[in-house]
Amino acid sequence: QVTEWPAHPFDDFGNTSIAPCVVPVKPLRGDPGRGRRQKQRALSPVAENSRATAPPRKRAKPCAVDLPCAKSGRSWRQAQDELPWVERYRPETQSDLAVQKKKIEEVETWLKMHIFQRQPKQGGSVLLLTGPPGCGKTATLQILARDLGLQVQEWTNPLSLDFTKEDLRNMFGHDSNFHTFPSQAQAALFQDFLLRANKYNKLQMLGESSENDKKLILIEDIPNQFYRDPGSLHEILRSFIRTSRCPLVFIISDNFSGDSNQGSLFPTEIVQELCIYNISFKPVAPTNMMKVLNRIAAAEASMNREKNYALGRTSLELLCRGCSGDIRSAINSLQFSSRKDCSLEKEFWSKKKSSTIKCEEAGVSKVRKKSKCDTSEDQEIQAIGCKDASIFLFHALGKIIYCKREAVSEAECPQLPAHLSEHHRDTLLIQPEDIVEKSHMSGSMFNLYLHQNYMDFFSDIDDVVRASEYLSTADVLCSNWSTRLVMESYSASVATRGVIHSNTSRAFAHQQGGVGFRPLHKPQWFLINKKYQENCLAAKSLFSSFCLPPECLQTELLPYLAVLANPMRNQAQIAFIQDVGRLPLKRHFGR
Repeated sequence: QVTEWPAHPFDDFGNTSIAPCVVPVKPLRGDPGRGRRQKQRALSPVAENSRATAPPRKRAKPCAVDLPCAKSGRSWRQAQDELPWVERYRPETQSDLAVQKKKIEEVETWLKMHIFQRQPKQGGSVLLLTGPPGCGKTATLQILARDLGLQVQEWTNPLSLDFTKEDLRNMFGHDSNFHTFPSQAQAALFQDFLLRANKYNKLQMLGESSENDKKLILIEDIPNQFYRDPGSLHEILRSFIRTSRCPLVFIISDNFSGDSNQGSLFPTEIVQELCIYNISFKPVAPTNMMKVLNRIAAAEASMNREKNYALGRTSLELLCRGCSGDIRSAINSLQFSSRKDCSLEKEFWSKKKSSTIKCEEAGVSKVRKKSKCDTSEDQEIQAIGCKDASIFLFHALGKIIYCKREAVSEAECPQLPAHLSEHHRDTLLIQPEDIVEKSHMSGSMFNLYLHQNYMDFFSDIDDVVRASEYLSTADVLCSNWSTRLVMESYSASVATRGVIHSNTSRAFAHQQGGVGFRPLHKPQWFLINKKYQENCLAAKSLFSSFCLPPECLQTELLPYLAVLANPMRNQAQIAFIQDVGRLPLKRHFGR
């Protein structure tokens, strides 16, 4: 008994032939022999028919599955096209680096000294690389490590820790004291990583040579707990230096204001105690950046003409100016602005061409035309997506104190009345408010630095008097704590413009020379404020029996106690009274 009929062979499906189906036959009950014979009779004609009528197998057309080499080649090229240009054109040799040769040699010398010339019983060593983002710190270290045959074991902060719902419920419950936080576990993992990296080599990958066991440990992603508690990092470093056999390299990038976390993580006393060597990188020079951008633009124009524009020299110079020495940002901006399918790019370059034509057609003087074109270009650079402009603190101070000017003819500048002629000045080349904003400091803090350094650049006592009056007015504007945040920008404007205007020795463009280089200093206020805080704590602990606030103790009580001869005082109280209760004999404090 046939329960399933055979289906027709799919001879035309995909130009292939499929073997005929086997027909299952159910034997009749009680006679297995007859079922067997019926099964043979049912199968035999089908099999013979299939052998006789089956056409020869045709050759299938080649497809991507049959060509793995072609497919892998296309996928590799597609992956290369999708890579960011920063990764595709990353430097491979020292000649490809856009870093000063002196800095490369300095890092290489330190690595050779502390790895290949290390004494058997010498402790660990720490190298600190600092500088603005995109200046080549990490690329320099990686290329030098590869050239010297060093293994690099890098710490990466764990993305997540294995916390269960019960752990989180206990952590943030009503009875929790918040003793367990991921940062504590992260610090423990960091210490364990240093221990294992110092003791064991990294895993050997296929194709890597195992002849050289020299290595270094790279820390670029510092755990967040160390920013809140630098002391825990210092203890780990002390232990590491005592037991280490390989050098440790920290890479720290500066922030917008030119400061970095170096001051909190690596204070001066720790640097001296642990003999930490610091190499500071500078922003990439425009000439080096132009060489890299020209090389990348030429390579992309030759390979992907249908996808990318070929940018000219003027466009590349605009990119260099807008990226503030950050070569990573410059390459990303180059990739974005070279795309043909980017509508923003088309709008930007059309704006640039039209503004350049307007500047050329305008009938103004050369100096004014140059300043207008520069201003329009500065505004257009922002369309590429460049970084926020930032100025280092002492560079910003120099722009205010040296206050460069440009000569302007009488026809272009309105003349002041006769009774105000002493206030006539040439046009400034800077905007003081923009300088303060780009320094990324508060107005009151910038005024503090300006007040500390302005006198060295004045030659007339009357100018000093006038400038000090402006600084006093600026200080009054910020005296009320409730309006300080609102008035700080006005205070900085009054202080900077007042100091610039008061310096009559630099009122005109032809008076720009003569002062020369003068060193800039940090404000004495920091040292005095630190000493004041220490004195307040000492006064509260030594004279707690008087139950007075620290200010009253130091200004009202201690001057009288210094005059009285009371033998019922201990040595610490006597020393503190002599230090605070009497004015120092030195006429000039500090510098």
